[in-house]
Amino acid sequence: MQEAAGLLEVFGCVAAFAAADAAAKAANVTIQSIDKNKPANADALPVPLITCLKIRGSVADVEAAMDAAAAAAESITGVVSRYIIAGPSEETEKMLRISAI
Repeated sequence: MQEAAGLLEVFGCVAAFAAADAAAKAANVTIQSIDKNKPANADALPVPLITCLKIRGSVADVEAAMDAAAAAAESITGVVSRYIIAGPSEETEKMLRISAI
C-alpha cells in the first residue's frame, strides 16, 4: 500500500523538531526528513529559516499527525504552509527522497 505524504513548512529548526515530535506521538507515522530552506526574503521573516517536515503514513494518520504538528509549530514560531499528498506519483516519490539536511 502506498503511503500518503504530509508536508509541513514551519519557521525555524526548533519548531520543526517540536512539530516532528508531536506528529510522531499523535499517529502511526514516520518522519521521513526535515529539510531546510533559507528564502531570498529571509531578513523580512520572523525567523530567517524555513524548514519542511515530511511525514509518511496512511491518509488518516498523516492528517492527524499534521494537525498535531501544526499546533506545536504555531505555539513556537508559526506555520508557513501545509499540504497532504494522498497518493504520490512515482516521480513525486523521487522528489520526496531529496533532503537538504
